[in-house]
Amino acid sequence: MTIEELRRYLREESVPAFEDVHGLLFKAWIADDASERWGAVYVWESREASEQPLPSRARELIGNDPQIIEIFDLEATVSVSDRLSRLGLAFE
Repeated sequence: MTIEELRRYLREESVPAFEDVHGLLFKAWIADDASERWGAVYVWESREASEQPLPSRARELIGNDPQIIEIFDLEATVSVSDRLSRLGLAFE
């Protein structure tokens, strides 16, 4: 998949599909065209929310499963969006 194809997929399919995923507070799609690597960063309201099936064909379109999946606790955030500010274990 080229970077242009990825961007079209994001615009037309993936971003709209993720807009109403229960418990998803934030998702950022990231890419490095030079190394042909793509990924995503998610912020969930709970670990349970992060375990649900997701509306994505990315694995199918990219042609392989993610090589790295890591789960972290969110310690703290700051954001221009009130919904994303002061999240994390430091604020519980």
